Amino acid sequence: MVAHQRETLSATRHSVTHKFQIMGHEGYLTIGLFDDGRPGEIFIKVSKEGSTLSGLIQGYCRALSLALQYGLPVNEATKRFKGMRFEPMGHTSNPDIPEAMSIIDYVARYLDLHFAEPMEVSAA
Repeated sequence: MVAHQRETLSATRHSVTHKFQIMGHEGYLTIGLFDDGRPGEIFIKVSKEGSTLSGLIQGYCRALSLALQYGLPVNEATKRFKGMRFEPMGHTSNPDIPEAMSIIDYVARYLDLHFAEPMEVSAA
């Protein structure tokens, strides 16, 4: 079994914060970046603080952040999280992502749009 090395972010790092709404549910997505611009941590603040949804979203953020720090490519993460379906779902405030099936679907699609590596095309 190969042991993988965890890459940690700098103590002071750049980040992107994005405000979103899904069917009137407001949230903020903050993406902490490695020095080379790759995402290394994810935080989501939803308007229903203290709710079960909020707690589950924080668990998702920790797990995804650790996966990114251990080298999971953004493309691999986003293809597994896109399409997850649960409330809140529906219209969003983002014209690039007009509909979302859940907060996790929205975040995966946002990461895909802004941070995913271009997919290689294999020769047939």
